[in-house]
Amino acid sequence: MAAATATTAVVLGAPAQTASSVEAVPANAGAPFAVEDGTYPYGDEILAATGASLIAGDGNIDHTSCSEPYQIMVWARNLKTSDSRICFKAHNTGYLAVNIPRAYRIETVDRDINASVSIGGTTSTLSIPEDTSKGFGEADPVDPKQAVLLEMRITGSSGARMAGQPLNDEVLKFNAKLEIGDTKRCSGALVDPYWVITAKSCFADKPAESNTVEAGTPKEKTKVSVGKAWIMSGTGFTTDATQLVPHPDRDLVMVRLANPATGITPVFVSSAAPTTGEAFDVVGYGRTKDGWGPVSRHSAAFSVGATAATGFDLTAKTPADATVCKGDAGASTLRMMADKPTLVGVVSRGFEGGCLGSNETRSGAFSTRVDDQGDWIQRVRALSPGWRTQALVQSGSSLYQGIRLADGSWTGFKDVQTQGAGSIGAIRGTAVVGMNGDSHVLAVTTAGGLFHTIRKQDGTWGTFGDVFGAANALGNLTGVTASNVGYDLHVVAVADGKAFHTVRNATGHWTPFKDITSGKVANVTAAATAVVRGELQVTTISGGKAYHTIRQSNGNWLGWGNVADAAGPTGPITSVSMTGSGDETHIVIATDNGARQYHAIRNFNGTWSPLTEIKSILGTVTAKSVATATVDGEVVVTVTTADGKLLHTVRHADRTWATTGTVPLQGLPAAPGAHAITGTWNG
Repeated sequence: MAAATATTAVVLGAPAQTASSVEAVPANAGAPFAVEDGTYPYGDEILAATGASLIAGDGNIDHTSCSEPYQIMVWARNLKTSDSRICFKAHNTGYLAVNIPRAYRIETVDRDINASVSIGGTTSTLSIPEDTSKGFGEADPVDPKQAVLLEMRITGSSGARMAGQPLNDEVLKFNAKLEIGDTKRCSGALVDPYWVITAKSCFADKPAESNTVEAGTPKEKTKVSVGKAWIMSGTGFTTDATQLVPHPDRDLVMVRLANPATGITPVFVSSAAPTTGEAFDVVGYGRTKDGWGPVSRHSAAFSVGATAATGFDLTAKTPADATVCKGDAGASTLRMMADKPTLVGVVSRGFEGGCLGSNETRSGAFSTRVDDQGDWIQRVRALSPGWRTQALVQSGSSLYQGIRLADGSWTGFKDVQTQGAGSIGAIRGTAVVGMNGDSHVLAVTTAGGLFHTIRKQDGTWGTFGDVFGAANALGNLTGVTASNVGYDLHVVAVADGKAFHTVRNATGHWTPFKDITSGKVANVTAAATAVVRGELQVTTISGGKAYHTIRQSNGNWLGWGNVADAAGPTGPITSVSMTGSGDETHIVIATDNGARQYHAIRNFNGTWSPLTEIKSILGTVTAKSVATATVDGEVVVTVTTADGKLLHTVRHADRTWATTGTVPLQGLPAAPGAHAITGTWNG
């Protein structure tokens, strides 16, 4: 509940001068007039940091981090932000004049807005209803043109809410109650349709002695209820817990659900640290002053006290005698941002003063921080059933792995060599193949070595093995590509200007490398592979041109053909990637030192569609490397660019293209270089 605040008017000015007073020269007479003119504060700094000019407004639309809740998100290709987006928080009404060149999409959350845009020199107004997005300018599939965003105006909204006021039941459906065995009860929060986060101590045998929990199946049968303000109601969702993923050094655990909690929006995990004096809502299912096993969710406002690296103190605010009781372990600690709750912590400890059965007089509590655990949460979410896109990216001197989740968000990127695969030295190239839920990763070192490892479906890594030691050594290795036929991993390496083929079978045995280009295609600089109907297709680049062949299922190799003869000529090719999708082979190339990118399809009958430039999809970029993979029946294309970005788009089964997005590069030490992608299925 918001408290009434008394205000005192402060009058600025000089007292009336008396006859005896001595006139002085006012020191601040030359200061600017104290008139609000709407100039956006720190506009120059924001322009330098983001590339967006925020000109003037009424103070009700304000720039904010896209990692925090927002009401407006703008995509623009010229932005300097890592993901080419800029976000704004907005009140119920608001106006902001801006100049954001090459804007192409606006998304709204709980706000209706009108946006003034200039497209091809013509200014028009776009209406974007709340909770929708609209593409324009270069995102127009019919007539793509560069656009400039000029103004944004709020035309509709919902009311704001302060901590402690009654919470809307609809926005709290993510809260969960856990029933562990016969007697243990805890609270939690849904952060993914398959995952609830709660306190690790809920599952420890004797947390006061040792707060350790084994990963895997819970020791005791655990029932999880989500979306139930009243736990006995027929609404909401109830299922069993099947897996625990404990945090290594905090009182946190992720609990996997047997079935997804569909229709319930997970809570947004904040990335902003708690600060002393902030007002948070704590929502849980624990005891009350007079109830041992309450069947309803309850909440109260608490003030943040002392903060530490792993957690922070809580003191009751509204009502003043509120307290944390048994059963509130794992309770959501929420910061309200523009009517939306964001998870900052989960309750870990409390003195329980005033709780039923307690004689304690102290009532303070402690909440474990989650604001700095976003990547850990994302990595656990990536274990959910379904298809995932995995990206292996060379950056600096190592190789980094990131995962795109079903909702389109990405994990951070982790150094493969420090995640358990072991050190093999500096890395310059990579290939990756998803097979039977695992990811087979190949790495080319700057010293000319070729190594292989496997990332298991559970996220653990095997140790890198020396491929040359298992097959045979090659000289002057410059690149590698791979695909799978069944459970056999087919690898094509580029070395000494030739392409060599080997097979790793399901038992881990490697065949010797065989030259597949000698006397046929010379001076090979790159290669790509794909599999269609059990046949391995290989494309090599020689003299800037693409040549294609097929290894039939009986091991016989067909002759090489010039792709340009079937799909049309292009400039010199510098990067190539292929993937099989159904009966089609999709090829993506970069030409003219990366300045142009093309896509074509080889049909199973041997005919090709023309190589078509995809500038309208990717924008005007210079590609360092291209990659493609089939994920859940759709063709995913990624590009690393000369200006240090990793772009991602999808060609849907209906042959339309998704809007290209920029992948967040959290965890990379330098700009992305060579890369590869694959689709993996978690069962």
